[in-house]
Amino acid sequence: MPAGARVEGFGVQLQGVARRYPVGQGRWITAIDDVTLDIAAGSVVAIAGPSGSGKSTLLHVIGAMDAPDSGSIRVGESSVTGLSRSEQAQYRRTIGFVFQRFHLLPALTVLDNVVAPVLPYRTPYEKFDRARQLMAAVGLAGRERSLPSRLSGGQQQRVAIARALINDPGLLLADEPTGNLDSATGAEIMELLTDLRRERGMTIIVATHDPVIASACDRIVRLRDGHVVDDVTVSGKVDADALLGRIARLDPDA
Repeated sequence: MPAGARVEGFGVQLQGVARRYPVGQGRWITAIDDVTLDIAAGSVVAIAGPSGSGKSTLLHVIGAMDAPDSGSIRVGESSVTGLSRSEQAQYRRTIGFVFQRFHLLPALTVLDNVVAPVLPYRTPYEKFDRARQLMAAVGLAGRERSLPSRLSGGQQQRVAIARALINDPGLLLADEPTGNLDSATGAEIMELLTDLRRERGMTIIVATHDPVIASACDRIVRLRDGHVVDDVTVSGKVDADALLGRIARLDPDA
């Protein structure tokens, strides 16, 4: 499949999902609690909320990087909560991850960083051709032989996005993808993600504490203390100032 071809986005269903962690002396902290969501295939959804609200944990359990203590998760045709370890690894190769810290390997060129996730596997496409196409798709054609240290933060995040797309994922999970960037560069990265969704058809879930980034999505799910406290669909008819005020508030009764 060409790097710019459309893929079928995965729908995501969570039912009563909870995750808690031990903090010593028989005490536990609840990161997410009884989260139920139905995310349409091909949509861009923001998981918004302050630090500690459960955003990253929610992405980790959807991505099978962590396991919930209760509840069920379904992504596309996969019942994520019922997968064995080997099945989890196979599942993770069908989705893409973008993190706040770019996690590029500093000794490798950016082209090699993009190829790295699929290098150990047989693929139906030529790996380096696909990587070059993706570099062009994120606006970095001609920089393939650069080391990450020679790129700006925004450019490094573009490389990380290209790397996340190398397997044509049906779902892209982005955990604070603009958190280490200035506001203008962050807006550019968010615009890139929404453009890629429009061109490729994948589903994108973005965890963010930034209401401006959240407002660029189709839908905003706001967390507080691990609970869903607001769920709003964004459309051209929504007053932008009122929307930003609503999603920036931390009061769950607001």
